[in-house]
Formats: sequence, C-alpha cells, structure tokens
Amino acid sequence: MENTQIIPVILCGGSGTRLWPLSRRSYPKQFVPLVGEKSLLELTIERLTPFNSPIVAVAAEPHQFLVSEAFQRTAQLYDIILEPHSRNTAAAMALAAIHCQGLLLFCPADHHIADTDAFIETVKTGVDAALNGSIVTFGIVPSFPNTAYGYIQRGQQATEHCYKVQRFIEKPNRKAAEELLLKGDALWNAGIFLCKADVLIGAMEQLAPDILAACRTAMQKATQETPEKGHNLIRPDASPLSDCRSQSIDYAVMEHFHNVSVIPYSGQWSDVGSWNAVADLIPADADGNRIHGKGVSLYAKNTFIHADHRPVVAIGTEQLLIIDTPDATLVAHCDYVEKVKDVVDILEKAQYPQAITHRKVARPWGWYDSISKANRFQVKRIGVKPGASLSLQMHHHRAEHWVVVKGTAEVTCGDDTFLLSENQSTYIPIGKLHRLRNPGKVELEIIEIQSGSYLEEDDIVRVEDTYGRALPQ
Repeated sequence: MENTQIIPVILCGGSGTRLWPLSRRSYPKQFVPLVGEKSLLELTIERLTPFNSPIVAVAAEPHQFLVSEAFQRTAQLYDIILEPHSRNTAAAMALAAIHCQGLLLFCPADHHIADTDAFIETVKTGVDAALNGSIVTFGIVPSFPNTAYGYIQRGQQATEHCYKVQRFIEKPNRKAAEELLLKGDALWNAGIFLCKADVLIGAMEQLAPDILAACRTAMQKATQETPEKGHNLIRPDASPLSDCRSQSIDYAVMEHFHNVSVIPYSGQWSDVGSWNAVADLIPADADGNRIHGKGVSLYAKNTFIHADHRPVVAIGTEQLLIIDTPDATLVAHCDYVEKVKDVVDILEKAQYPQAITHRKVARPWGWYDSISKANRFQVKRIGVKPGASLSLQMHHHRAEHWVVVKGTAEVTCGDDTFLLSENQSTYIPIGKLHRLRNPGKVELEIIEIQSGSYLEEDDIVRVEDTYGRALPQ
C-alpha cells in the first residue's frame, strides 16, 4: 500500500450559482479567491500535491485558461481534459478513467479541507479496499442536520476504517436529517472517490454503457497539445459528447454498484456551497458578525458582509447576508441561502447579463473591466500579463482610443508597430488591423475608449491568435 501510486483527478465542473453574485457561470466559485488570496481550485491542487503524481483535471473548455493558470501558480504538473460539452460527473470521471489507468482519486475542485495531513491519511486507509475492487467513497462525519447535502448510510464494517455502503440518501428534509444524525450511521456525501480505473470502467459498462461508449469514442478521436513540458491539454471529440446523457456518478453508478465502501472523515470540511458556508470560513466578532473586505457593521448581529470594492454598511441588521460586487448586490436572510440559485434563473430569463458574466472578465492574456457603457461608446480597463498579447484583429463597427496607465505597450496598427509608455495614447480606426502586446515584466494596464454603432464582443475578426480561438475560415 505504501508504494501504491495514487493519481489525483480534479473535477472542475459546476456553475456555482448558489454563490451568486460572486460566482457566475463564466467564472464559477472554484476559480474565485474565497480563502485568503487563493481559489478553491488552487487549494485543492496544493492538497493533492503530496501524492507526488501529475494531476489530471477535467474541466469545461471555456475554463481552460483559468484551470491552467491555477496549476501554473502551484507549479504542479498536470493533464487537463477539456470537455467540449459538460455532461456531469459520470462522463467526467469516465473520460479520466479512459485517459489514465491506475488508482484514481476523484476530488471536486470546490471543496475546502483545512487539514491536508488528515485528509491524506484518510485516503490512504482506503487503498487496500480500492485495490481489491471496491469503489471507495469518503463520508463526512456530520456536525448538524444539514438539508443541503446528500447522505451515505454505512452498513457492515469491512476493515478497521472501512464500511460497506448500505444506501445513498437524497437531500433530506429537516426532520429526516435529524433522524439520520440520531441513528449515528449516516455521513455527508462528499463526492470524493478512490478506485481503480478499470473498476470504474467495468461498473459503467454494466450500469451506464451509453455514457461510457460516448466517452470512449470521444477519447479515441481526442487531440493532444503539450504547451510546456509536463503540461498536456487533451481535447475529446465534441460530436459523441453532444448527445451523451448528463448524469451524476451517484445516480449512474454508485447507487447501483455492488461493491461500494465508505470511510468516515472527521476533519474540517466544507463544500463551500452556500453563503452561510463562506461566512463560516471567517472568524466572527462578539456579536456574531463576519466581515470580509470593506464591510462595516453597527448594532448588527449575525450579519455577514462581503465587500471587496467599496464600503458597505449594515446598521441594526440580524441574520443577514450582504454580498456586494461592482455590478450586482445580494441581500438575503440566512435561512434563504439555498434560494439564491432560483434568483439566478429569474435573472437569466430576464436576460440580465449579470446572471452569467462579471463586469470584470478573465481572458487568457489577462482581463478587462467594463467601466462604463452607453449609446455609441464604452470604456474599459484592460490588463495584459507580462509577455502576453491579444489577437491580431479588426472591428467593422467601432474605433478605439488607448491610453497606457501602467507598464509599456507594444502596439501594432496596420503596418506600424511602436511602443507606448505610461500617459501616452494612440487611436485605432474602424477596420484597421491591430494588436496589443505587453513586452515588459510587469502587468500592462490601459484605458480603452470604444466608439461606434456596435460595441459587442462578437465584432472581433481575429486574423492571428496565440490561444487557438476561432479564426475566420
């Protein structure tokens, strides 16, 4: 067991709508710095590094650069399987099992586990059972009757730490959750699994053959890129996955497979699945208030304020959550946090862009922040990472004025290429091929003023692009 290599697989899917407005579909919670200055994905990578194995991540294709950057910040070797269509955890785990044989540890990207050593030791206690053909899951010893989690009822004890799974239980109501805790044999379902790749594939051949077949075909036609040594990008073929059934691994396999074991984990754990859970990560003051950023409370009790960008003041509030972002604010009673995802559906149906995207948008070369927009003009702050460049592009409907406020810009405009320093500016006419590059070693920041009859992002004609995005045929 001591010499058995465990290959970590991070499942990076999920839209994180319960943490709106900070988490949105274009920038889900696993990429948001929620614990100190680090994202949950970065913390997950760091937690799995002690296994001394390259890590496999399964992620949605639009999030490729967010995932790559998290790995680069942790200096960890990786393979990223980029799903062209997200089809829930059954397909994601099948793609990983087809890609790499061996003993696989599947972990969600958006959990917070404070004690890495305790987690590693708990996983190791499941190795023997997994090598003997069991799918081992890890259940969290419950601390209160939570109705937001599914439960696992453990059955007969198989080894010192390992139990057979008697049944999986859907998210219970309050009374049922209390009864489960009183029985003492139920654990929260953390969605963490340890098993041999061929055991998972065999289980799916039996219980979800259609999902497995689609994943096999997609991986047979996959392409692979190696942008840097030790870093691989695997792109499964999109066509087989477009019609693949979307189902969780619990429904597709775990609830029906004959050999599933569970190991209790009693350490600190959170799926950071609600604003209450985020608040619990922050120490409370004497009145139970928890403040992140520029929040201020007065005569308030049990109030959580998340305010990164401006002062947010709560006076005389109680049991409230206040989450402020540059373009949307959430105020909710603590008892209604599970309804946040319903609000996102309402906003999306009403076609509010804030339901899906942030004002500040991540790009592979850096970011842009839409400061102001009105009829026929838009103002953006644009940040470009050292050595990075935007695509060589043109616009049919808008002109642009660029003002450098930080760093040095290399500008291509038509046949001319020149440098701009801080406080210098240039003009990009409509229809002119242009490119912005950062030749320096510090971040480049510019203010861009767009003017014209149409200002949306789809008025970009890319002629050359470093990042493989769509080019004209």
